Amino acid sequence: MKRRSFIASAALLGLAANAQVIDLNDAINKAGRQRMLSQRISKAYLAVAHKVEVNAAQQVLERSLALFDRQLAELKAFAPSPDIRETYARLDGPWSEFKGVVGAAPAREQAAKLLQLDSSILALSNQGTQQYEKASAKAVGRLVNIAGRQRMLSQRMAKFYLAGAMNVDPQGSQAEIGKARTEFLAAMETLRSAPEATPRIKEELALGDSQWIFFDQGLQQGNGAQSAKQMSNVFVSSENLLSVMDRVTGLYSAIKV
Repeated sequence: MKRRSFIASAALLGLAANAQVIDLNDAINKAGRQRMLSQRISKAYLAVAHKVEVNAAQQVLERSLALFDRQLAELKAFAPSPDIRETYARLDGPWSEFKGVVGAAPAREQAAKLLQLDSSILALSNQGTQQYEKASAKAVGRLVNIAGRQRMLSQRMAKFYLAGAMNVDPQGSQAEIGKARTEFLAAMETLRSAPEATPRIKEELALGDSQWIFFDQGLQQGNGAQSAKQMSNVFVSSENLLSVMDRVTGLYSAIKV
């Protein structure tokens, strides 16, 4: 139990980020982190609405909102082309509306709208990430993108688990979890087998595999009748997996070729 609490606390402190974008790998990393934050914020909102891990979830919510705002400004400032600048300018509208929803007291009645808005933010954030990867035109840029997307998938699965527990399109939520699970596992193999994978990266991926086991076990509990304990397990294990995959993304981002 101590190990569970320690890992969770470390993950909940917030993900480290430089004060500015330093190069294209860093841009791909931060752009990809925006995808994750769109899902993490919704996950935290739903956890608070469920009254699950309330203090931790509220912390996640507030820090994720602040980090998204900061990185959005950094990515706009760094944008090396008009099309990338346009993508991030288009984020302003849905992001502002999204903040208006999550800034109010979490309510079950807002859950469907929340998921609709975070989908728009995710789509534009993903577009920006792909544009930055294209600008990089390096193999390692693709790996930074893939590793970064794993962070998003961890939060997306947890979000849909909590949405399903709220009876927000439970069948659709299960289908989305299934799609994300398939993509996550395939991407782990891609990251593990990449020529650029260093011993340190492989060590972190092995830790990710072990965290995945706990997370996936949690996702398979409940089937529409999730208990508070089961939802808590999913929330905490998703944070633990996120923490590992953020480190993997940073390690790939640090490779200079």
